Amino acid sequence: MSRSGYNADLLISGRYLYLQDQDKTIVKDGAVAILQDTIIETGIGSELAAKYPGAERLATEHGLIMPGLINTHTHAAMACFRGLADDLSLMQWLHEYIFPVESKLTGDIVYQATLLSLAEMIKSGTTSFCDMYLFAKDVARAAQESGMRAWIGEVLHDFPSPNYGEVAAGYQYVEELFAMFSGHPLINITVAPHAVYTCSPELLKNLKNIADKHDALYSIHLAENEEEMKGSQERHGASPVMHLENLGLLDGRVVADHCVMLTDEEIALLARRGVKVAHCPESNMKLASGIAPVPRMLAAGLSVGLGTDGSASNNNVDMFGEMNSAAKLHKVNLLDPTTMPAETVLEMATTQGARVLAAESEIGSLEPGKKADIIVLDMNQPHLTPLFHIPSHMVYAARGRDVVHSVINGSIVMRNRQLTTLDEKAILANMMILAEQIKKNG
Repeated sequence: MSRSGYNADLLISGRYLYLQDQDKTIVKDGAVAILQDTIIETGIGSELAAKYPGAERLATEHGLIMPGLINTHTHAAMACFRGLADDLSLMQWLHEYIFPVESKLTGDIVYQATLLSLAEMIKSGTTSFCDMYLFAKDVARAAQESGMRAWIGEVLHDFPSPNYGEVAAGYQYVEELFAMFSGHPLINITVAPHAVYTCSPELLKNLKNIADKHDALYSIHLAENEEEMKGSQERHGASPVMHLENLGLLDGRVVADHCVMLTDEEIALLARRGVKVAHCPESNMKLASGIAPVPRMLAAGLSVGLGTDGSASNNNVDMFGEMNSAAKLHKVNLLDPTTMPAETVLEMATTQGARVLAAESEIGSLEPGKKADIIVLDMNQPHLTPLFHIPSHMVYAARGRDVVHSVINGSIVMRNRQLTTLDEKAILANMMILAEQIKKNG
């Protein structure tokens, strides 16, 4: 559990250290030593303290140290629409409420709303997120300020965007994003067609060519509900999955969001093609889209991560709550309490999420050589006592508010529940003003 060298900038210690490595190692009274942005050693706290006496200390007496959570699908700026249009079907929600208010968005609104969502993510244990939305440069600007690790894509569809206008200009905007963030340590650019029902075959293929050129992820809403399935059959003579297959677009760069309506044959196809899946159970439940066949996906060998979707359809970005929902939803759906065990669900929020984002060599577990994306929970609380099984507690008992410290890429972004990179009071005040503006213009 060591890497060569005897210097460390930061030493994080607590009562329990859960590495989420292949052996599911637990170290009592453990610690993680960090040099710059990288984990250099994990082990017994007292031993590492003696070895790295000059390191800054982040000690939590009753703390549980674990990898930061990875949100594989969200629309961060939709925090400004939280509660705006609830209890509706997906297509009615989109076409009658969301698309109209989005047509009036500005870069500043997206920036301010993204800051709100990032503050919520950090305070609830998320250290990485994959976002697809409008005004992606402003999403990235907010992400840079927060210090979060991000995969960010500009949504494209057949109709004009309030950001770039006509589709042709959208291609240029995406290329500008790649140029702006090439080599950035935390910001990764993705290519993000909205869905098969909003993107022509030509647009889908053109965007896949851009993704291939940049070796980037291709993130798309796919097979989310029955109405999408029927529309795809009518327009293309195939399901959404088979439509992409017929276009030659399915491969290991594709991150398919939702995947609620899949046949066994389609699951096998996605597995053969190496497609990754982002599972968003709470959004799917709220919009009554259905229940994604995640146990069958996992059995087929698909990499499946967890996502919250946006706060307009969830209505939060608490990944601890998402884990809880994912585990219980599939148990009651299959009437099988053994399906989706806690260990599996915790993997979906950590190591599997990293695989979905093609980042498993850097994040998802606490091992020497990986990036220092780490959260610490305060376990000295009634609802977390006693502690017999760490994964069970993380999935069934813990909540985002239990996170006390968050470290991303070696930097402390939250200490003792206080954000260090963002001004939470200012963000909340600005959002109150923005909410009145949205309500007036809605």
